[in-house]
Amino acid sequence: MTEDTTAKTEAGEAGEATEAARATEAVGAAVGAGATEAAGAGDGTDTARGASADGASALPPSRLRRLLRSRTARTATVAALVGALLGAGTVAWRTDTLPLVGGPAPCWGSFDEETMKGLFGDRETRVEEQVLESDDRPRDRSFGECRITSYKGERMSRRLRVDVHVLDGLYGTDAHRWPGEFLTSRMVPLGEGLPGMTSAERAWLALPESCTGRVGEFEGATVVDLSIGSGLDIQWEYQAQDRTDLTRALVAAANGVMRDLGCSGAYRVPDRLPALPERGPVSPTAFCGIAGLRPPAGARESLTWSRSSGDGGPARVCEAGYKSLGPSVRLTTVTDRGLTALFGKAVRNSGAKVKGTKGYGSFNANRAVYAADCQTGRVLFMVEQMDSYEDDPTRLTRELLPAYVAAEAERIGCGPEKVSATGTRSGR
Repeated sequence: MTEDTTAKTEAGEAGEATEAARATEAVGAAVGAGATEAAGAGDGTDTARGASADGASALPPSRLRRLLRSRTARTATVAALVGALLGAGTVAWRTDTLPLVGGPAPCWGSFDEETMKGLFGDRETRVEEQVLESDDRPRDRSFGECRITSYKGERMSRRLRVDVHVLDGLYGTDAHRWPGEFLTSRMVPLGEGLPGMTSAERAWLALPESCTGRVGEFEGATVVDLSIGSGLDIQWEYQAQDRTDLTRALVAAANGVMRDLGCSGAYRVPDRLPALPERGPVSPTAFCGIAGLRPPAGARESLTWSRSSGDGGPARVCEAGYKSLGPSVRLTTVTDRGLTALFGKAVRNSGAKVKGTKGYGSFNANRAVYAADCQTGRVLFMVEQMDSYEDDPTRLTRELLPAYVAAEAERIGCGPEKVSATGTRSGR
């Protein structure tokens, strides 16, 4: 763990005791007012939805367990309504029960002491946990969320967010924000058959379809994603260890979610992760490590580095930028069908038409997306620009996508593939 794990002073311990006493008083008042309610209390990924193995009854929807954890005590406080309403305003974060010492582990029973210490050291942590519940509202397919915040004295130190949700491709609500955080060149494949990717601050893992339902054309995989820290494109000394700790937490969270949903099976923590992706010089003849692909003509002087997430996972992402600045161009190849569905709306209707021998797509000034039916299934090719280099804002996406698809399709065994971009609005 990279954070300072120095033992708390006697004054700090006294502060904990004071806060615990206040929590006890608050609990007593809440109980007296009737504000609390009682709560019920093999390896492999081929799972099935069903009854919980231990027979524990689930808490009602929109309940929240808020736990206060430290080295010396595990006391939960029960308070009034906390947090704003979620989604359309019908689901609230609430406190619920008062787990005593030996109560449930954070985030649906997922995180043991070793996992918590890897993420937060010995700092005091506060957990906000929403009960997992499938939401049938099409625009907000969230199962639930868990937040853990650590404190250094009275000041917040770190916050981990665990989100369980279905990737939306029908309305396009996830097609920009989620890939911008969880499909970047800083991520690496988990490997060993795990359908996910990880980095030091972002990680995600798809749940088995046998547990959550089959992926559709516009409804992507159900994923558990973890985020901690700023997510900025920077390097630090303990980045590799932080990535290991977050990966262990990711697998634990996914397994905890599957247990909570009544699914059998479990994922294994990968034995070894690929090396941390590093920036390297841009090749004039193999841009992003793809033979025959040249850097975009209008941006060659502005791209001095590139970095790739590597092969063998659900997606391959390459980013390029100028000197010490962040990425300005991103090339993404998605081979996992649970992820290709995420871009269903973008492929059909996000700009002018893209036509090809095996598929179709669309493009605009910021993004060009093309989906092809290859021997292994549907593959998605995407070009994004974060900066506009010239007066013609669509030139980069319009010209780079056909070259990228042709070279990348050949590299992954989906070629030959010829793509052309037109100037007419996509109606598909």
